[in-house]
Amino acid sequence: MALYWISYDLDKPGQNYPNLIKRLKELSAKEVTKSDWLLPSNSSAGDIRADLDRYLDGNDRIIVAEVREHAGWRNLLISDDAVRKLFVDYAAA
Repeated sequence: MALYWISYDLDKPGQNYPNLIKRLKELSAKEVTKSDWLLPSNSSAGDIRADLDRYLDGNDRIIVAEVREHAGWRNLLISDDAVRKLFVDYAAA
C-alpha cells in the first residue's frame, strides 16, 4: 500500500464540491489542508485521479502523487501524530 497526496484547485470562487469531499472520505483520505488530502491506497495515482475526476469540473485542477519517506509540515488540519503515523505506516514502506 502506498501513501498519496491529493491536491486540487476548484476554479470558481467559493466552490466546495460536497460530493468530492464525500468521495475522499469514503476512500479514507485524511484532510490536511483545505484542498489537500493524504490517502493510503493500493490503487495507482492515475486510477485515483480518474476516480475523483467524476466530481470535478473541466477547468478544475488536481494532482495525485505518491508520497515517499520525508516531508515537513506545520499547522495541518489533523494532528502531527496522525500525519507521522501515515508516513510510518505507508510512505516509508
